[in-house]
Amino acid sequence: MHLASATRRDLTVRAAVEQALITEDQPIAALLDVDSVRASAAALRAAFEEVAAPGQPLLHAFAVKAAALVPVLRLLADNGLGAEVASPGELALAQAAGIGPDRTVLDSPAKTPAELRTALDLGVAVNADSQQELARLDALVGAAPLRSAVGLRINPQLGSGSIDAMSTATATSKFGIALRDPGAREWLVRAYADRPWLTRLHAHSGSQGIPLDLMAAGVKDAYELAEEINGAVGRQQIDTLDIGGGLPVNFASESTEPTFHDYAQLLSAQVPGLFDGRYGLVTEFGRSLLAKAGTIVARVEYTKSAGGRPIAVTHAGAQIAARTVFAPDAWPVRIGVYGPQGLPKQGAPIAQDVAGPCCFAGDLVGRERALPGLEAGDLVALLDTGAYYFSNPFGYNSLPRPGVYGYWASGDGTVRFATVRRPQTLDQIVTESGAGQRDALTPPC
Repeated sequence: MHLASATRRDLTVRAAVEQALITEDQPIAALLDVDSVRASAAALRAAFEEVAAPGQPLLHAFAVKAAALVPVLRLLADNGLGAEVASPGELALAQAAGIGPDRTVLDSPAKTPAELRTALDLGVAVNADSQQELARLDALVGAAPLRSAVGLRINPQLGSGSIDAMSTATATSKFGIALRDPGAREWLVRAYADRPWLTRLHAHSGSQGIPLDLMAAGVKDAYELAEEINGAVGRQQIDTLDIGGGLPVNFASESTEPTFHDYAQLLSAQVPGLFDGRYGLVTEFGRSLLAKAGTIVARVEYTKSAGGRPIAVTHAGAQIAARTVFAPDAWPVRIGVYGPQGLPKQGAPIAQDVAGPCCFAGDLVGRERALPGLEAGDLVALLDTGAYYFSNPFGYNSLPRPGVYGYWASGDGTVRFATVRRPQTLDQIVTESGAGQRDALTPPC
C-alpha cells in the first residue's frame, strides 16, 4: 500500500524515537525519505523525456552542494542521475559515490589550475566561468586530444527574483560571462571560432525565488547564442547545452510546485528548438530533488516565557538551519509538533517562538508560530529540509553534526532506517579543532 509522504513522515518520527535515533543524549536527527527521493528523480527524468526528441542525450547532474553525502549521491546515481560539482571536495564525493567522469560536470567561479588539470585528466566536463579561466584552459589544453567536454558559462543578465542573494543572472552577478555587456557577444563568438574544442554552452538562471519564466528566458538566451555561434563557424560546434537547475521549491505546504513537468513543458513551448534532437542537454537540479524528502527532528529541552511570549528551546537552530535563522523571510520552514513518543501533538494553537541552542538571541527557526503548546520533552520537526540543511552545517558553539538516516516506511506501519552519516562525536570535534597541534602556539622556551 502506498502511503502519502506526510503519513510516512509521522510513522518515521515515532519509529525514530522507538529505535533510539532520537534520545536525551542524541537530541537531534535528520531523516530522509528514500521513496520520495526515488520518485523525485523519476519525475525529473520523465518530464524531460516527454518533450525530448527520440535518442536526444539527457544528463541530469545533481548539484552536489544540495546534499554532500556519499550515500545520497549513490542513491541518485542508482536512479539515473549524474553529479554537478563546484569544488575538489564535491568531485571527491561524486567519485566516492561511483559517479563516472562522463556523468560529472565541474562548475565554479574560482577553479585553480590544479582543479582544471584534474578535471581534464579525468575527463570531467568543465564549464569555464570567465575570460581569464578560458586563457588558463588554453595553456592546459595544448595540442593533446581532450577527454573532457569544455564550454563557457554565460550570464544572461535578466534580473533578480525575490531573493537577491540567490539570483545568479543579475546585471552584476559574479557568475559567467556577462552576455549583455558591451562587446561580450562578439567576444563569445570569436572565442568559439578560435577554439574548436569548445563544444558546450552553459547558463544557470534559476534558484529559489526565481520565477519559471525568468528561468526559461535564460535558457532561451543560451540556445539563441549557440545557434548564432554554430552559424558563424559553419557547423554544429556546440553540441550540448547545459541549462542549469534551480527549480524553486514550495516551502509553504505539502504540495510540490512547480513541478519538473511544469518546467519542461514551459521550455518546450518557449524554446522548441531545444528539444529537436540537435543538442544534448544537461540539467543541474539540487534543492528541488530533495527538499520535500527531508525532516529534521529535535527535542524540546526547555520551555519558558519572556515578555509574554512562550519560547521553546530546542536542539535545532543556526547550526543546522543557518539560512532560516539569518534570513527567515526568504527561507521559512514549516514546523511540525510531536509528543515525547513521536506521535503528532494536538491542541489549540499558541503563538510561540521555536529557538535553537546557539548562544545568540536571533537563533530562532520560528517566530510567533501558531503551534500546539510545546513542552519539555516534545519534538519539533523542521519540514522540507532534505536539501542543504543536512550537509551544510554552521559550526557555531562547536555543536556536533546530527546523524542522517534514510528511511523506508511500509504500508503496514513498519519503518526501516539506514545510517547515511553517523552523529559527530566530541572526539571528532576536538580533532577537527586542532587537538593534534595543541602546543603549536606555545613552544617550549
